[in-house]
Amino acid sequence: MLRLFKTHDIRKQIELTGLWDFTPSSGENAGHTISAAVPGCWECIPGFENYRGMAEYSKSFTGGGNIRIVFKGVSHTAEIFFDEKRVAGHYNAYTPFDAIVTSVPDGEHTIRVKVSNEHNEASSLHVSNDYYTYGGINRPVAVEFLQDVYITHVHATPLCINNEWSLQLAIGIRNIGKNNKTVTAAVSLNNTRHTFEPETINAGEEMIITGEVRCPGVESYDSYNPVLYNLHTCISIDKNNTGDGSLCCPTQGTVPCVVFCDDLIERIGFRVVEVSGREVLWNGKPILIKGFNRHEDHPDYGNALPFQAMVNDIKLMKDMGANAVRTSHYPNDELFLDLCDEFGLMVWEENHSRGLSEEQMRNPNFRSQIAECNREMVYNHFNHPSIFIWGIMNECENSTEYGRECYAEQFKQIRSLDSSRPVSFASFKFLSDICLDLVDIVSYNIYPRWYNETPVAEYLQELMDWVEKAGGRGKPFLITEIGAGGIYGYRNPGRRAKWTEERHADILEEQLNAIFNNTNVSGVFIWQYCDIRVDEDWAMRRPRSMNNKGIVDEYRRKKLAYETVKEIFAKNK
Repeated sequence: MLRLFKTHDIRKQIELTGLWDFTPSSGENAGHTISAAVPGCWECIPGFENYRGMAEYSKSFTGGGNIRIVFKGVSHTAEIFFDEKRVAGHYNAYTPFDAIVTSVPDGEHTIRVKVSNEHNEASSLHVSNDYYTYGGINRPVAVEFLQDVYITHVHATPLCINNEWSLQLAIGIRNIGKNNKTVTAAVSLNNTRHTFEPETINAGEEMIITGEVRCPGVESYDSYNPVLYNLHTCISIDKNNTGDGSLCCPTQGTVPCVVFCDDLIERIGFRVVEVSGREVLWNGKPILIKGFNRHEDHPDYGNALPFQAMVNDIKLMKDMGANAVRTSHYPNDELFLDLCDEFGLMVWEENHSRGLSEEQMRNPNFRSQIAECNREMVYNHFNHPSIFIWGIMNECENSTEYGRECYAEQFKQIRSLDSSRPVSFASFKFLSDICLDLVDIVSYNIYPRWYNETPVAEYLQELMDWVEKAGGRGKPFLITEIGAGGIYGYRNPGRRAKWTEERHADILEEQLNAIFNNTNVSGVFIWQYCDIRVDEDWAMRRPRSMNNKGIVDEYRRKKLAYETVKEIFAKNK
């Protein structure tokens, strides 16, 4: 399952979910081919629980013409071969990419994917970390059959003026054929139909068609009323420019003298996110954020969680009263984002970088790799109404001039890709951050009562007083991480022992009450929703080789803190 809704009526698409041939490149099973699930992580295959290295996946399908192979995620480097010819390469486990092969003869064809989850000098983002980098084709794969002219993307930005909604549209169209084509784009949503003026697109080029479309009669989208609409875009070409047979567009019908050659359906919601003074506004109303940090991690599935497990995670978070989730520390599976859209769960989506020092940020590949991650994150997830903040570089070096240069560069890039959402980053530099003037929302990760014994309210106020002098004056303030460790089933009636469920719950109670009692704090993301596996280098600092700060454990069993969070979230509206 790629998405929760149908994305094409005209374009033919087949999913390659299922069993693929899997061949490890090293270890005692090197060269031996077995069947493996896609999507899936190879750590979930018996005998490969700790495999770090390279492997190869292959799968055959039947078809021909112009082929687009879509990968939603491969962890964490990939080389793509089509009938033994290399057609693409990609770095980063958490963002989609594609490969296009033109004029393919009809018949059976083989996709081969070389995958690595190794840490090496060429990898600046995937480093040993406080979470585990799994290996494999961990998100869905599809094959699409394209005409010479096709839609690359549709980005829809909702606008509300005098209580009337409209969409600012940017429609990407690419010509992979050998001849120039005259193209007409048309969109439909609800009772709205709009046709753009014809445009000529040269062979081998891509163009962007822009325009604003009024959308009367639509309902606003928010957490309590997550109304979604299908935005259907079709493109047609003049019959004089093609010998193709006529196609009927479901939203436009059969139109004389044109051929409908492609379409794309995106799902959107009408909402505007703004920052005004110390408040984050959703459709003009201030919001109080009550959220969780969530890693894609499960002992049975690695980071390739199936649909049912994603639904269960959201239901548990919402049962505790959450209205938001932070995708720590990478872009999430689009199925999960679709579910957040449906359930009205606001999303802070974050690029992939956690805890990097200046030395690591000076890796020659860092700036190009993080820039590509940012581009793919925003480009592919632009239309999700649940996403309300773009976040970057969690707990990286932001107290040096070089670090500031990197933060400024990325914020400039993201704002150029999407100016409709605020930007932020989660800082941990207590009293030394020099990047707070760059953000729309100031965000901090703090752990009073866990890593130090300072009373929470005192610690929080000292930090906020300093932020006012350090570039964050008058901006919204968020706590993006706070929490404590608690191991499921470890109890102590004295309530003072670290790692007990009682101590975990007591610390969270003081932390959350201090946050919600401070009227200048716009909300919190608790660290974290569930316990997760960490890299081996972190195991000595993490009992059970797990980050144990989850409100539920890795199997989603509720700790005592579950009811504590639920009670406090419920009384803070």
